[in-house]
Amino acid sequence: MLSSLLLADLTTNLPQAIRFQRLLRNLKEEFQCGAVALLKKEEDQLRPLAVEGLVKEALGRRFKISQHPRLAAILEQRDPLLFEPQTPLPDPYDGLLDSLEGQPLPVHDCMGTSLYLDGQLWGLLTLDSLNAGTFDATAKEKLQYLTLLVEALIRMTQLEQERTSLRGLSRQKDIFMASASSGSSEIIAQSPLVTRLLQELDVVAQSDLPLLLLGETGVGKELFARFVHQHSQRAQKPLVHINCAALPESLAESELFGHSKGAFSGANQDRPGKFEAANGGTLLLDEVGELPLSIQAKLLRVLQSGEIQRLGSDATRQVDVRILAATNRNLQEGVRNGDFRADLYHRLSVYPVPLPPLRERPEDILLLAGHFLELNARRLGLRCLRLSSAAEKALLQYPWPGNVRELEHVISRAALKTLARQNSTGNGWITLEPKELDLDIEPSPASEPTEQQQAGSPSLLPLKQQVELCQRQAIQQALETTQGSWSKAARLLDVDSSNLHKLAKRLNLK
Repeated sequence: MLSSLLLADLTTNLPQAIRFQRLLRNLKEEFQCGAVALLKKEEDQLRPLAVEGLVKEALGRRFKISQHPRLAAILEQRDPLLFEPQTPLPDPYDGLLDSLEGQPLPVHDCMGTSLYLDGQLWGLLTLDSLNAGTFDATAKEKLQYLTLLVEALIRMTQLEQERTSLRGLSRQKDIFMASASSGSSEIIAQSPLVTRLLQELDVVAQSDLPLLLLGETGVGKELFARFVHQHSQRAQKPLVHINCAALPESLAESELFGHSKGAFSGANQDRPGKFEAANGGTLLLDEVGELPLSIQAKLLRVLQSGEIQRLGSDATRQVDVRILAATNRNLQEGVRNGDFRADLYHRLSVYPVPLPPLRERPEDILLLAGHFLELNARRLGLRCLRLSSAAEKALLQYPWPGNVRELEHVISRAALKTLARQNSTGNGWITLEPKELDLDIEPSPASEPTEQQQAGSPSLLPLKQQVELCQRQAIQQALETTQGSWSKAARLLDVDSSNLHKLAKRLNLK
């Protein structure tokens, strides 16, 4: 019985991601539905912590409550809410249910419940089905009983994290590392590379040491800087950002340190600079390698003494500012070439932080794509904006020289291009195909036809590929026969259920 499984998990020490995934998998089987999702409320939006039965990129989406009336209705009441199949309210998961055929599928049945911890609204749980009539009054009553166990499971997870933090160990993180409440300041990642990096930055943020963020254009250096600031003791003070590459040399000193009235033509009043604006907080010097040498010397003085001098003034002012510097240049090479001061480089690089390019964190590509798909669906007023299976593969094969910024632009451009080519939006569903993504992907040698294939002769796949093809077909047929029930499919195939899940993931069926 499901309740006994949930109670067993309450007494078992499991990582948050595994505990939540087990919860949703059990709920999906208990209610014989197509998808289950656990979403946490963060200010005006809902963030998926775990999903079962939805496409992978759904984890990267953020659902703005005001734009999703079904989710808003679930949050507004304490008891479970059942939506009739003919309900006109759009379902947030339309087109996102995982399909073996890769086709977008509409949701027909929906049920959800709000979740509370210590009397405060925490989030919600949703269940969706492709088959009308899956949920009824009995299912609603069962969900109401299970909600108490789900809330206890979430509370237990939070308590374990708090105990871990009190013991002085690295704070446990869920797979999404939020550097701020708003979606625009969130680092979306589940790759081990970024997870470890954020755990490291969480510790480093507590000091006042200068950090040097190193990385290619578009990796998100500003987001990581925000993460450091918002996890530091200066989080309640301002974070001031200045793009050094956009500073004309004639104005750079005034922008950084301020100026006095009459310091130059047009200086009609005293004006504080960025250092004074960031006093008590953090100053991010983006593209610091572009600073003129004359300004570098003045910046070095601030780092050494904490004193600034406004342009045109003899008086010095004390400032308390933590410096975060970011660059896509090789500053060591700049030092050798005489373009960057060696003493300033050593001051800034007390703790250098290399940020990984997107091609080194492939686990995050589809999550980030889902985030950008949801943003563009909102902007364009679309009911569903999703990727086809072929488009997902294209995104994973592309090397992303422009990193996360390029991915965002590719999704936005493809959405606009597809919408512009259609005479009407129809039912508001758009599926992006590889041709709309317009990625320059070179065919891999494995995908190029052999001379035998070009001549029209029958080809023989390697044995491993034939075995995987047979396994994939067998699993698909079993799931179709059992209407998507993994436990029944495992019994039909005479394999252990956990082994079937592992095999399905290896074959990219989950």
